[in-house]
Amino acid sequence: MTFLSEISAIQNIVYIFSSILFITGIKMLGKEDTAVKGNFFSALAMFIAVGITIIDIVNPIVLLGGIILGAIIGSVIALKVKMTSIPEMVALFNGFGGLATFLIAWSEFNSTPDNLFQHILVMTTLYIGGVTFTGSLIAYGKLAEKIKIAKTSIITKVLTTIFYASLAFLLYSAFVTPFLVVNFEFFTVLIVLTLIGGIGFVLPIGGGDMPVVISLLNSFSGIAAAFAGLLLLNNVLIVAGSLVGASGLILTVIMAKAMNRSISNILFVGYASSGSSNSSSEEQGEVSPISVSDAYLILESASSVLIIPGYGMAVAQAQHVVRELGELLEDNGTEVKYGIHPVAGRMPGHMNVLLAEANVPYDVLAEPEDVNPTMDAVDVAVVIGANDVVNPSATEEPGSPIYGMPIIEVHNAKTVFVLKRSMSSGFAGVQNPLFFKQNTRMLFGDAKESIGGLVSEFKE
Repeated sequence: MTFLSEISAIQNIVYIFSSILFITGIKMLGKEDTAVKGNFFSALAMFIAVGITIIDIVNPIVLLGGIILGAIIGSVIALKVKMTSIPEMVALFNGFGGLATFLIAWSEFNSTPDNLFQHILVMTTLYIGGVTFTGSLIAYGKLAEKIKIAKTSIITKVLTTIFYASLAFLLYSAFVTPFLVVNFEFFTVLIVLTLIGGIGFVLPIGGGDMPVVISLLNSFSGIAAAFAGLLLLNNVLIVAGSLVGASGLILTVIMAKAMNRSISNILFVGYASSGSSNSSSEEQGEVSPISVSDAYLILESASSVLIIPGYGMAVAQAQHVVRELGELLEDNGTEVKYGIHPVAGRMPGHMNVLLAEANVPYDVLAEPEDVNPTMDAVDVAVVIGANDVVNPSATEEPGSPIYGMPIIEVHNAKTVFVLKRSMSSGFAGVQNPLFFKQNTRMLFGDAKESIGGLVSEFKE
């Protein structure tokens, strides 16, 4: 056995070990009490996989420099990012993963693919990576509310058309150019169309669908990484990419199902337009505001309380006072649960992450199908900044754009407290009739301050 073959054998053994760590880590992420360890195992697996490649690299200083630089940037981001900015950070990380595979495919094309299969793989990897990169940048802009271009605008229509053109040109580049003498720089054209096409892919998708889009882009970044692994003949990259791609796709399907819509409807149709007043942003009646002191009196006598967190809780960074309120209610003899909708917030599992960060026990979190059948027995439902996921239009008004979307049916509770800063509609742009129902009381103001006021009342 030659020295080079011995090195390759050692690398593959370490890659197998890293792959086992990846699988173990992802499995552990499924439970709250093992999630931190799972995250550590996955990070360790990647560190080992990257580190072992040093032994057959001519200039290991470059790789070590990349590891150190990436560690510094990642640490700074992790320490400084606000919990409200986690969705935007996830979108950017998806994009950077796509960019990495995009550059790998570009490099492999310059090395001249050896056969038709490798040529097709280079084109496909470059396309998926490029679309993931620019598409994730648009997702970031939408989540940060920095991009507000209407779906019906001429810019959106032009860019969407370029996206479809890029798909057609991908097929031409992958299956036709190997058999022709092309008299123009088709690869340069493909690069440009791919990057612009990624913008056109995400731009028409509504803000309310961003959690699903983030999950799908995450899947794309994994698929692109697996393809890059095939190009580089790197086993651990194939395994890690396949795991990310498969888990991201499964999560996308689950979230689409939670919205009672198909993936194709989310990507290419969006929320249906409606000319009825139900979809307008105009108020549909009078609301009944309530003060913190009056809300306390009702909560103090309640035997069961359901807390439904939404993006407003994230904006106010109110998860810690929410946990404190829940504990005080339990000490008062109240049964407390948290209703978690799969698409609440602006990324998959957004509310779970926030509540876990506040050390809310995982066993008190419940999904819509768990709480809806007994909602009429709930004394008080406390909606904290959620909107679309509790909108009764989804079940009561066939003309509504979100009709058919499964929701947490808080309108069936005996009393509903809605904590909001204003009467603005949710990310889907649909007014919520819940605000005007007779059993609803609006507690206006910053959620953290309002919940903090309730906590003070209980302590006094």
